[in-house]
Amino acid sequence: MEVLTENIQLFLPLIIIQVVLFIVAIIDIIRIKETNGPKWIWVIVAFLSILGPIIYFIFGRRRD
Repeated sequence: MEVLTENIQLFLPLIIIQVVLFIVAIIDIIRIKETNGPKWIWVIVAFLSILGPIIYFIFGRRRD
């Protein structure tokens, strides 16, 4: 039981960062007018991959 508690404490900050990045990416996808590619693909990428939100912010956003 102690090992499980230690693992949760170790990964909890990473899980929180991942959830925050996902929420920010989804809000940005909804609010932005145009992305590089269809918005629904970026939602899927952000949802399915651990690095999805980061990939969206690097490649999905348009820099006008």
